[in-house]
Parts: sequence; structure tokens; C-alpha cells
Amino acid sequence: MNFGFSGEMIFLFFLALILFGPKKMPEIGRQVARFLNEFRRASNEFRSQIESEINSLDSSMPRQQILPPLHAPLGSLASRIFNPPSAEKLEAAEHAAAAEPAEAALETGLAPSPEPAPKVAPDA
Repeated sequence: MNFGFSGEMIFLFFLALILFGPKKMPEIGRQVARFLNEFRRASNEFRSQIESEINSLDSSMPRQQILPPLHAPLGSLASRIFNPPSAEKLEAAEHAAAAEPAEAALETGLAPSPEPAPKVAPDA
């Protein structure tokens, strides 16, 4: 049964009218209104208490502002675009980059090792 909100409210009203009778309906209506007012008052009080706590925390803590870096990090693309390195630095970096893989391969043992000697049958 899909009545919608207004249809459900009318159905509940008639159900309460049948269950409790017309003489008790005003008393039940007053009790429901008191409950709703008490609930609204408690929720407003809770909200104001939370807001006051948040405001007190905001006022006691100093605000920290995150600022962007003044200069681009060294070696970044932006740094190379706005401050291009000199020709000497480029050549030194190229030589260092070419030497690094060979040194790293030797340190890790990944460098090509000499081929082992062929196995020869022992002379008997």
C-alpha cells in the first residue's frame, strides 16, 4: 500500500480514532505535542552546546595557514623551466647519469660476469 505521506497520516488518524475513541483524542494530541516540543527544545539545546564547544575550540587554537613553497623543489620540472641549468651543469649531470648505472650494477652484482670456463672431463 503506497499512500504517500498525507495518506499515511490520515490512515493513522482514523486508526487512532477507532482505537482510542473521540473522547481521548484531544488528550493524546496534547501529549504528542508536549513530546514534540520537549524533543525540539532538547535538540536545540544540544545543537547550541555543540556550537559553543566548536567556537571555544576555534578561538583557543591559533589558525595555521598552509602556504605554497616560495621556490619550486630542486630538480623539478618547474625549477628547470624557470631556472634552466647552465651548459656545464647539464654536461656534468649527463656524465653522472651515464656512470651511475654501471656503478650500481657492479654494487648489486648485476654486472655481466665473465663466462665460466667450459667443463673438461678429468684425465684418468
